[in-house]
Amino acid sequence: MSKSYGFGKTVTCSFDEATERVKRALADEGFGILSDIDVAETLKKKLGETMPAYRIFGACNPALAHRALQAEPEIGLLLPCNIVTREDAAGVVHIDVIEPTVMFELVENPDLAKLATEVSERLKRALNAI
Repeated sequence: MSKSYGFGKTVTCSFDEATERVKRALADEGFGILSDIDVAETLKKKLGETMPAYRIFGACNPALAHRALQAEPEIGLLLPCNIVTREDAAGVVHIDVIEPTVMFELVENPDLAKLATEVSERLKRALNAI
């Protein structure tokens, strides 16, 4: 993935293995998983639609989130950071990560720019470790 709002990579392991690798790599960078949304399962249940495996993880590093909330109490609207593990129709597994610096540009608070860069660097290290 090479979008202005995120970054990512394709992996050569199974979807389930990629999911576990994502969780481990995030933990190694101090992030916990606050939410785990199985999009494929939800669409199947709610709409009867079938799609390849697709999960959205809401990741949060408590120390970094605390700093952000102190600088800008409303920043919770942009938290947590989303990481997607998805399988395409051909069975290829992708991992996509939100780019925090783009997200935090919405907030006109210079104190958050440095923090957003730190979060981005941690997420990039986690992605590279997968």
